[in-house]
Amino acid sequence: MEGRYPWYEIVDSNEDLLQGDFIKECPIIIPPQKISDAKISNKVEVRVINYNVVVMSQSCDLVQRKIDLVLVCPVWPLSEFEYRSDYFKSKKGKEALRQGNVPGYHLLNRCELNEFRTDYMVVDFRSVYSVAFDFILELARKGGRRLRLLPPYREHLSQAFARFFMRVGLPVDIPSFK
Repeated sequence: MEGRYPWYEIVDSNEDLLQGDFIKECPIIIPPQKISDAKISNKVEVRVINYNVVVMSQSCDLVQRKIDLVLVCPVWPLSEFEYRSDYFKSKKGKEALRQGNVPGYHLLNRCELNEFRTDYMVVDFRSVYSVAFDFILELARKGGRRLRLLPPYREHLSQAFARFFMRVGLPVDIPSFK
């Protein structure tokens, strides 16, 4: 079945930026933690962290340039992600990721394409960032060929992202049936 439905393709740097495109070493601006840490003026000290990211904005908005800011989420190799918690080192934790039972994270398959081989990858929905459209487009073009997540896996990622953000906690739930 893998051959009929590949997870990834490699695209040239001049191709349109689409949802599911991976951008390496994307600089993300992190503002101060507290307003008291930011002096209210034209200058604010920020941190810049480079993340490997996946584009989360909708492809139609990107192609038609209907947005100024592109949503991205950090992507971690599973082998690095395991250091966040012993739970993710366990088979139970990995299986929960695979089944989509860990809100805020989404597991992607390994990539076996030459030059782009990866471990399983974990998308972190808990850390969503906006990057200026022209900036990320230039970064993608200067970065050379890039990896792209293909349908239906791209739509599965988008659906998982939506489920994470549309969660609703009820103040009083229906009691369990005993």
